[in-house]
Amino acid sequence: MSDKPEKPLNELLSRTMVDIYVGPESTHWNLHEKLLTYHSPFFTKIFYSKTSPTKSFGLPETDDAPFELFVGWLYSRALRYPEEEKDIGTLLDLYLLAEKLQVSSLAEDVVETVRAFYHNNESYPGLRRVQYIYANTEEDNAMREMMVGSVARYLTLGDKMPAHWEKALKRNGKLAVDIIRSIQEWHLEGRSVPDVRDASAERGRSKRGFSAMEDSANLSAADTDIKMEASEVNGNGV
Repeated sequence: MSDKPEKPLNELLSRTMVDIYVGPESTHWNLHEKLLTYHSPFFTKIFYSKTSPTKSFGLPETDDAPFELFVGWLYSRALRYPEEEKDIGTLLDLYLLAEKLQVSSLAEDVVETVRAFYHNNESYPGLRRVQYIYANTEEDNAMREMMVGSVARYLTLGDKMPAHWEKALKRNGKLAVDIIRSIQEWHLEGRSVPDVRDASAERGRSKRGFSAMEDSANLSAADTDIKMEASEVNGNGV
């Protein structure tokens, strides 16, 4: 989208309608063509094609729930704030749909909504959420970077490496590298980072070793990890 002010809704409700069929059951949506193509270059190519013009299109691989959220956003330019963590799954599906339909403003709104949810609830994206986004996006993706940055903070501030994250990072070197890159973007001052080359107890790392550090991790870090996992399980996270 350009920097120009967006057109108001009343100017986009044209008389011409198009038919969209969603999911394996071909759920039918009758939408305003001008509104749809204004926000989506994907649909512009389909409905304004000079070679094979059409007024209907099918999205058989798209689930009904995220498309319904898309239609709601299309006509209201608003997203419903998630009430609990399980609602994040549908929002992530909506994000991937926005990427597919090339609706950049919707994708941005979803990222901000997910970001706000985790911030307001003082929680972080769980491993399955991150893996889902990694499996369905490319590098330099806004949602991916937001999630990696959140996880980088979670792991850096923790007193232990959660077993499931340790296992995942050993398997996915790309994710591990991205977490390090995210930490580098913090541009920390040298004096705020422990220096293991310094022999003094105040500046150097304890000689206990990594395994001993994890064994003596405080209960608050463990409780945080359990809370995150329980939230995803109860919320049927992806």
